[in-house]
Amino acid sequence: MSALPTVPLAMTEAEYLAFERASASKHEYLNGEVFDMTGASEAHNLICGSTLFLLYGQLRGRPCKVYPADMRVKVRPTGLYTYPDISVVCSEAEFGNDQLDTLLNPMLIIEVLSPSTERYDRGKKFQHYRELAALREYVLIAQDSPRIERYWRQDDDIWQFTDAKGLDASIELTSIGCTLTLAEVYEQITFSGTDATDG
Repeated sequence: MSALPTVPLAMTEAEYLAFERASASKHEYLNGEVFDMTGASEAHNLICGSTLFLLYGQLRGRPCKVYPADMRVKVRPTGLYTYPDISVVCSEAEFGNDQLDTLLNPMLIIEVLSPSTERYDRGKKFQHYRELAALREYVLIAQDSPRIERYWRQDDDIWQFTDAKGLDASIELTSIGCTLTLAEVYEQITFSGTDATDG
């Protein structure tokens, strides 16, 4: 789930956090403005659920935590508060407050793309995420075809790209030592035409 600028509300950071904790829905925050989050489709929710299950199973017994979209993340260098679809920490989790509801150091972030948010997830949002010092991998999962794109940070701070297409494919998430098999990620998703094979 991602945010898009709609009709913003002006708030201080403290006002935003108080508002957000009392709100039934989620909002992004940046530079004093609050933005409504978009709703998630059935496919979006099913893909998120499958991916969470796959990562949790592979990370059991290891010092890693997998968080769903309810975990807020703050990008301290830019001030963005947002809710990645999935975030993973494999060191001690750092939080921005004693309520432990604002994560500061995700190692891996996954976003499931939607038509209304894809441009944002690929562009401005990724620009913010790259400012997270702990972040090693950024993963984008398509809804309309079986395709997973992976960006990973090299030691020289250069980001490299690879992707996997088709239900027979899989992709390695080296930062956390896990593998996502696309057939499992998309197990409950039905594609039309050639989408299932050619991405």
